Amino acid sequence: MTAIHAVSAIDVHGHYGKYDGGAGNRLQDGFYSGGAAEVAHRASEANIVVTIVSPLSALLPRLRGNPVAGNIEAARVVSRTPGLRQYVVIHPLYPDTYQQAEKMLAQPQCVGIKIHPEEHGYLISDHARAIFEFAARNRAVVLTHSSEKNSLAADFVPWANEFPEVRLILAHIGCGWDGDMTHQVRAIQMCQHGNVFADTSSARSVTPGLIEWAVSEIGAERVLFGTDTPLYHSAMQRARIDSAELSDHDKRKILRDNALALFGKKLQLM
Repeated sequence: MTAIHAVSAIDVHGHYGKYDGGAGNRLQDGFYSGGAAEVAHRASEANIVVTIVSPLSALLPRLRGNPVAGNIEAARVVSRTPGLRQYVVIHPLYPDTYQQAEKMLAQPQCVGIKIHPEEHGYLISDHARAIFEFAARNRAVVLTHSSEKNSLAADFVPWANEFPEVRLILAHIGCGWDGDMTHQVRAIQMCQHGNVFADTSSARSVTPGLIEWAVSEIGAERVLFGTDTPLYHSAMQRARIDSAELSDHDKRKILRDNALALFGKKLQLM
């Protein structure tokens, strides 16, 4: 085991449950699926001690996920599964999810808010104020999918600047509806308060030089380790950071230290 692999990592972007792409491809959907225990086991095998998850049932199939039921399920499942923490899913067209979030954010297993404008089918620019106002009142971390057409990274910048209390994670470094792999990094460079981060959970993260370029542009302190498990294999995503052309100091920030600083008391036991 290398010195960096001995670092117990924290995965800030995971899921659990049955994937449903909506096309009825049971074999492919099965590849992307994984129950809570399986997700935790795969993480443990890669020396990932915590995976922060949202339930796939709250997001999928696209436009037909059930965030209310998914949040209830996640609160029960995550509290019983060592190695997992929960994001409560907010869907702005489902007011009940705000009420759920108000209660769940006070629970020890719930560390932040997850939003997904693409799977839920709304433009972030239409609903950002309500989401950011709620997150600011609750001093909550928000993880969002980015940068497809409903969730352009640049569209979050004005709100992150207006609400410096909100810590925002732009998911999927390298993801872009137009093939541009720089969206998340460029958005962070436009932000004024140091309250915006990006995670490594994109399939694009395996692109040689991409993670290293992101660190050179915004600093390792703005990059968080994420896997998008069970859609991607946790050990593969971990190996990308372990093998990155970065100092062990920067790798440790990405794998662990930044998450501890961001989520604070919610992860103090790690």
